[in-house]
Amino acid sequence: MQIFGKYKTNFDMDYLVEHYIYFNEEGESITVEDLENMLKKKRKTVAGTIFLYHPETSPKGFKPSKFLQEEGFEQYDEFVELNDNPISHVLNAGLKHPYKGKLVEIRYLFNYNRENAPSFVFDEFEKDLEKVKSMQLTRHDKELNYIDIPNIRLSGKFVYFGIGHKYEREHTAINYYARDLTEHIKKLDKQIVFIYDRNHDIDEAMDIAYFISPLMGGKNRELVANAFKEIFADGTPKMVRLP
Repeated sequence: MQIFGKYKTNFDMDYLVEHYIYFNEEGESITVEDLENMLKKKRKTVAGTIFLYHPETSPKGFKPSKFLQEEGFEQYDEFVELNDNPISHVLNAGLKHPYKGKLVEIRYLFNYNRENAPSFVFDEFEKDLEKVKSMQLTRHDKELNYIDIPNIRLSGKFVYFGIGHKYEREHTAINYYARDLTEHIKKLDKQIVFIYDRNHDIDEAMDIAYFISPLMGGKNRELVANAFKEIFADGTPKMVRLP
C-alpha cells in the first residue's frame, strides 16, 4: 500500500483535497509521477471511491499537525506521499487483494485535515453549511472544505460509504448535507455498498445517511473491520450487515 494526497491551505487551515491509496503488486513501488500518469487514465486505473467523514493525515516525514506549514511543510498544491494511519490499515486489509495494481480514491464530507478535531470544529461546519450556498462568509473555505454535490465526479465502479453513524442531533445541516450527497450518488451508475446493522435496513440507512465507519473503537473494532473485508472479499462489492 502507498498513500498519496494533495493539500491546499487557506487562513492557516489545511485541507486534503485529493487522496488516493495504491495497492502495490508484489515488490512494486510507484512514484508521484507514476501516480499522476495513472490519474490521466482514471477510468482504467481507479477502482472506486470511499467516502469518510474527515481526514486526519500527515505527509511522510511529518507528524500530524494543526497546521503543517508551522512544521516546515511547503508542498501544497502537489501530490505527496502520506503516512499510514489506523483507518488506512483497515482499508488496506479489505482492498489489497481484489484491487492489486489499482487506485482507490478517498473522499470526505469535510476536507479539513486535523487529528482528533475538537467538537467546536463540527459546530463550525454546521454553521458554515447554513451559509455555503449563499454569498455569506464561512469559517472554512467553501471550495476547499465542502463537496459541490451537484457537480461531483467519481471514477471507478463502486462507492463505499463509511462517513459515520453518530451525527450529533443538533447538527441538522450536517445531516442534510450527508443525505443530499447520498441521494445524488444514488443517481449515478455506481455499485453502492456500506456496513449496516440491525437498527436500520438498507433503505432506511440510505434515507438517513447512516453508514457505519470502517474504523471503530472498543469491542466492535474487529467486528467492523472484518465486515469491511467481507464487502470486497470476492471482488464484487456487496452490502454487509453486522451480526
